Amino acid sequence: MPDKNVSTDSDAFFTYLPFSDEDEKLGMICTNAGSVEVPPETEYPPRKNEYPQAVRSVTEGRTLKEFQILYISKGRGSLEVHGQLHEMSQGLAFLAIPGIPHKYKPVYETGWHEYWVGFKGSFFDSMIEKDILSLDHLVFNPGINSRIIENFRLILEEVKAQKPLFQYRACAGIVTLLMDIFTLERRNEQPNYYEEIVEKAKIVMEDNCFSNISIAEISGQSGVSVPRLNEIFKAYTSMTPYQYFIHIKIQKAKDLLIQKDASVKEVASKLGFDDQFYFSRLFKNKTGFSPSELKR
Repeated sequence: MPDKNVSTDSDAFFTYLPFSDEDEKLGMICTNAGSVEVPPETEYPPRKNEYPQAVRSVTEGRTLKEFQILYISKGRGSLEVHGQLHEMSQGLAFLAIPGIPHKYKPVYETGWHEYWVGFKGSFFDSMIEKDILSLDHLVFNPGINSRIIENFRLILEEVKAQKPLFQYRACAGIVTLLMDIFTLERRNEQPNYYEEIVEKAKIVMEDNCFSNISIAEISGQSGVSVPRLNEIFKAYTSMTPYQYFIHIKIQKAKDLLIQKDASVKEVASKLGFDDQFYFSRLFKNKTGFSPSELKR
């Protein structure tokens, strides 16, 4: 049954979701989720007095003890965080991080439609520690995208029904939601010619994986300088050209090593590695096992 703190009307506001010791083993918990249409000329949040203080104070300023994602699917408003004022319009998302003061509201004359989900746990804390979630990047522009809205709806369905292990499903949805927001923003930021340059470089690498062609030669055949190729490739793939080229070589090496008549030394040489031992160390670093272990 839904938690007694769940609002069951059309705006689907949910809060104080239950979770068990078993749920906590995941390292992530969904604490609340919702969707609300705020019509024009409506006080925000609607029916303020029915909500917890953390929600009622959102227009004046608040600091949460959990993470929360706010996504605007229609309308516009404003957000203030880190002392900076941001215009919030459809297709923008805000990531509230524990301990970071913020406030937001829709424009009174236009209103907005918002989706949100709250979450916490060691898994998300580690994303801060590893700088996957950054305190300096809290406003995202993934654009209006059906995948994001569908992710929110799936989370809301799980939260509404609260069937066994609903926390697992809701948290899986939160992780997918975060990854979609990150990747869609990154892709939207890339100029069209980035893809063309990256694809050219990948083709050059594939064609020359059995050689020791240099990154300078790869960049030359891609039509850009080495620094520019590094910049574009890293922005588009999150890898440097060198890292990607090594990845290709390691994948080719796996195929060759499976062949019984190919020695480790022969495979290293065929892939352009003059030093067999360097190749073996690199192979183990990338795969977790040595070339000889793979052959066995």
